[in-house]
Amino acid sequence: MQMLQLNDSGWAKTYLIYDESSRKSAIIDPVYDYIENYMEKISEMKLDLEMCIATHTHADHITGCFTIAENSGCDYVMWHSTPSLGVTKYVDQNSVLKLGSQEIKFYHVPGHTEDSMLVVTSEQIFTGDFLFTGEGGVGRDDLPSGRLKAHWDSLQVMSNLSGHLLVCTGHEAPGVEMQTLSWNNEHNPVLKMTNYEDYVNWQEHTVSQLGHVSKIKVALPANIFAEIPDEIPWL
Repeated sequence: MQMLQLNDSGWAKTYLIYDESSRKSAIIDPVYDYIENYMEKISEMKLDLEMCIATHTHADHITGCFTIAENSGCDYVMWHSTPSLGVTKYVDQNSVLKLGSQEIKFYHVPGHTEDSMLVVTSEQIFTGDFLFTGEGGVGRDDLPSGRLKAHWDSLQVMSNLSGHLLVCTGHEAPGVEMQTLSWNNEHNPVLKMTNYEDYVNWQEHTVSQLGHVSKIKVALPANIFAEIPDEIPWL
């Protein structure tokens, strides 16, 4: 599976994946603010957009999924238990979607949100906010539907996945390069933890450093109800 990271600015990451021979493609975790740029890129590359995938219900930005799906006719894909409206294709652990000859599989990893899922191809694993690279650890668990113990338990899923997979996360600080799962197993402090108490302490410290999610009061309702507000303060 071929992959490009599309966002030139900000900490949120959006990925375009495609099958080179069929030109079938999917966009993962698009940000509403940059939809025009995404569609220009897809057109420029002569790709056929089959699906728009959200790894979870985001609280820090408005997803572009329901707008892209509505305008292009592609599927809007999320985990089957999501509260988000506008979804046209629900997936579970038995789902296998295809882009040409390339398969996409899904794993439920509740914790950051209840509907968090991994999106796995032959070469990449798209983790959303469930797992970050290296010292980034994992996403915070103090937002709506977040659960500390669920996140800790969900980390066991990683042991079932191949170490060669490139970990493609939902956020990274500028300059952080993507690494394989094997590399993260050695360098991510959370993946190296052996007890739940250490994880709770890590989360509490991390949340205290991060502070409030500034866009949550606008972004979360928009993503749940699949409605773009009349006014978006940051645009």
